[in-house]
Amino acid sequence: MTIRIRRIYDAVSPDDGTRVLVDRVWPRGVRKADAALDRWAKDVTPSTDLRKWFGHDPARFDEFAAAYRHELDGRPEAVSELVEVARVGDLTLLYAARDPDCNHARILAEYLRERMASGT
Repeated sequence: MTIRIRRIYDAVSPDDGTRVLVDRVWPRGVRKADAALDRWAKDVTPSTDLRKWFGHDPARFDEFAAAYRHELDGRPEAVSELVEVARVGDLTLLYAARDPDCNHARILAEYLRERMASGT
């Protein structure tokens, strides 16, 4: 029961488990037929306003993370669905951003791990 993050542009791996796209917009240059997705979870992505404000600016990352976590707190059903998937097996959250450290998928993975650990 591992939660990992991976760019959607990376090759599919046998250890991916359930593959879930967690971007609000479809990634450029990726054909839907080639994505090997199990789910597209738009409901756990940052709001459009928050995403645009953030703009992947590392200087805004901490403030973005706090605001995104607050948004996730308001979406318990969508979060619970991903927690349940992770409890059953491996879960890979797919994102398109270039920076592996400064993106919402990292925050979402941490958030889901915390929910699993707390049993919520």
